[in-house]
Amino acid sequence: MALVMGVDSSTQSCKVVITSAELSASADAATVPTASPQAAGARGGASGRVGPAVVREGRASHPDGTEVDPAAWWIALQAAIASAGGLDDVEAWAIGGQQHGMVVLDDAGRVIRPALLWNDTRSAGAAADLIAEFGADALAQRTGLVPVASFTITKLRWLRDHEPANAARVAAVALPHDWLTWRLRGFGPEGESPRGPVLDELVTDRSDASGTGYWNPATGGYDRALLAAALGHDAVLPRVLGPDEWVEDQAGRRVGGGAGDNAGAALGLGAGPGDVVVSIGTSGTVFAVSEERTIDPTGTVAGFADCTGRFLPLVATLNAARVLDAIGRLLGADHAELSRLALAAEPGAEGLALVPYFEGERTPNLPDATASLSGMTLASTTRENLARAAVEGMLSGLAAGLEALRALGVPLERALLVGGGAQSEAVRVIAPLVLGLDVEVPAPGEYVALGAARQAAAVLSV
Repeated sequence: MALVMGVDSSTQSCKVVITSAELSASADAATVPTASPQAAGARGGASGRVGPAVVREGRASHPDGTEVDPAAWWIALQAAIASAGGLDDVEAWAIGGQQHGMVVLDDAGRVIRPALLWNDTRSAGAAADLIAEFGADALAQRTGLVPVASFTITKLRWLRDHEPANAARVAAVALPHDWLTWRLRGFGPEGESPRGPVLDELVTDRSDASGTGYWNPATGGYDRALLAAALGHDAVLPRVLGPDEWVEDQAGRRVGGGAGDNAGAALGLGAGPGDVVVSIGTSGTVFAVSEERTIDPTGTVAGFADCTGRFLPLVATLNAARVLDAIGRLLGADHAELSRLALAAEPGAEGLALVPYFEGERTPNLPDATASLSGMTLASTTRENLARAAVEGMLSGLAAGLEALRALGVPLERALLVGGGAQSEAVRVIAPLVLGLDVEVPAPGEYVALGAARQAAAVLSV
């Protein structure tokens, strides 16, 4: 049995899965049990599919913070691989990971400063400056994105403006999964790596390149004028591998281009055109697999590419599972009790409605908004109705993301509900009513790592 490795190097930790290449490469590899028999019937009984056979797995933690030394990721990756039994019997591998993080290297392959992660907001002013210089419409046409603080291009502009000496030293710019792929293939600073600092050996994939703000999904090439406008000069950028392309590590194993975390999850879930993934974590993401590129000058929908040759338009919200946490604390209820209370109330909670913008919101773009509760009467103000309003309000925020995708013509037929919030029975039951789609809830799993394993299996079979 041929084995492949998939990695998810996320903000919090590094997860490694080693799976059967044959099952990972199968078109029926996604584990997608349905939320209800009705949903299964609507999609031809998708719950009968079998997931990739995970032979072994490992995990290691990452440090907290929005600014992290990439060396910590490298240490965690090696530890996670070791805890998964090593690479000796693995024939191909790929790495998925957090998007947008800025890793800057000098001409000797050394990391110049700690990486700024996607959730580091110090570059918000740089985003506004880039929009003022180029225009939101032009940037959306050229890159599929309107800059916000999370995107790499804004972090490079911040570096230019606030740390000009460091910016001047930048010879290459990579994203977290690009850099880890480079290191695991044997490249890196002289004396720390067997193959040395060959910057031209940096590689990435379409999905992660599409989150930089200086890659054009229409041409498949970098927009170097935008890179120079951000950083102040040109630099080496990772070569973008196609879905069936690979490079080799020092042992001759095939290595896929990897994926950004959302694209990796879509691949691991087996999502295809017509599917939309609704991820309910601390924040929320709504992303769909589309055959067509999307362009949204408002910036609500990020026009990402995926790692298969399609596209992955995405909407992010700030308020997701923490809405349930806040109302649960108010009611003195744990998650199970909050779910029981919500399901004991009628749909619509007798008019009680929660607008869940507890700490502002990104979709819609209301950074200074606060939450509000309306429709309070003597009859409607009950613990049950408040719990129901919390679930419906949270899901309504995600439904706004679905509407933004629909407005751009993205076909939506089935929602795949993932993340910690999807484990709530009330969320699973109420979601189809609020989202207006058949909803399926995959079994919990490391879908980004499984997506990377599927990619590795695919390049192994080419």
